[in-house]
Amino acid sequence: MTPVVYAVAALAEIAGCFAFWAWLRLDRSPLWLMPGMLSLAAFAWLLTLVETEAAGRAYAAYGGVYIVSSILWLWLAEGVRPDRWDVLGAVVCLLGAGIILLAPRAA
Repeated sequence: MTPVVYAVAALAEIAGCFAFWAWLRLDRSPLWLMPGMLSLAAFAWLLTLVETEAAGRAYAAYGGVYIVSSILWLWLAEGVRPDRWDVLGAVVCLLGAGIILLAPRAA
């Protein structure tokens, strides 16, 4: 369930942040802020659903998923094709996220 929660949380966070970007940088209506704020609230709620004993660990592992999702957003929503360095950096971050979240812990 955690990968699904992280994927949906990433979409919610990126959409919420993009709403602010659109308002401030693309000169869109302030009405963009309403769905943006709802999306950011959904993102925060979704992270509480991750099965881990420490919030910081859930957030740290999510960081890698967010980076990969941002690179996908760059490509699919903004039409900018990621270069090899974008892809390599995203893979390294995702590996790090996996180590943080899935490493065996002492009881």
